[in-house]
Amino acid sequence: MKNIETTQFRVQQPIELSNCPTFVKVDTSEKKKEKILQKVRENLSKIQDKMYAHNRYGVLICLQGMDTAGKDSLIREVFKEFNARGVVVHSFKTPNSTELEHDYLWRHYIALPEKGKFAVFNRTHYENVLVTRVHPEYIMNENIPGIEKVEDITPTFWENRFESINAFEKHVASNGVIILKFFLHLSKEEQRERLLRRLETEKHNWKFSPGDLKERLLWDKYTQYYEEAINRTSHPHAPWYIVPADNKETARYIVAKSILDVLEKYTDIQEPILDEAVKQNIAFYQEQLRAEK
Repeated sequence: MKNIETTQFRVQQPIELSNCPTFVKVDTSEKKKEKILQKVRENLSKIQDKMYAHNRYGVLICLQGMDTAGKDSLIREVFKEFNARGVVVHSFKTPNSTELEHDYLWRHYIALPEKGKFAVFNRTHYENVLVTRVHPEYIMNENIPGIEKVEDITPTFWENRFESINAFEKHVASNGVIILKFFLHLSKEEQRERLLRRLETEKHNWKFSPGDLKERLLWDKYTQYYEEAINRTSHPHAPWYIVPADNKETARYIVAKSILDVLEKYTDIQEPILDEAVKQNIAFYQEQLRAEK
């Protein structure tokens, strides 16, 4: 995949999703793609081990995309070499009653990664400026002062949410969390094919919901709000990547390699230096342990 440079997918200026590809041609077999991804996974795993020992940084991976974009399988394939203690996946669904008793960022804040660990958000705090914009009636469940009806939700309301999200990410980044955000950019035709496969393959029937078709009718609205959210919140400390997602294997590689490329720049992430006194007595400790036989 020599023709793929991860920086080409990083949002560094305003974008229009209609001009962003959903498919990248790669002159490599699927078997070769897997081998290349495996190498990237192994390198990520080594960095994660050093991060765990270094205990200074956390990594937050945010995944967004239309239904069927491949978030679940991407998580499985990209992080499969990680030590289980070093990565936690959070799948954010409709807020429950406890979560609704707090502000909309609360459940995301408490799920942030510990130092030395990765947190993967499968759907993220961006649902609060995406789904809620397509369905503003959902905001009523939050019991916000001054919001008594949908008509009370003004453009200023959304402006404030973007400001809050930007402030949240800036605060988190300034305290040692490396933030990388990925939008899995799927074409409408590819989604149609994937939904059909869910219906045609019995073991995948459970993944289908009639609601998927209702949301599909709102494709243009979702695209509009995704585009705005990405443009309003992609910053050097919390960049967005628009990942062509029509081919799942290629999308997985782009995400994994993007993470690796960023983390390799953190040259200060190193395993702690062994105390000199302990280092000088390693032979003595070995002798003690062998003498126990």
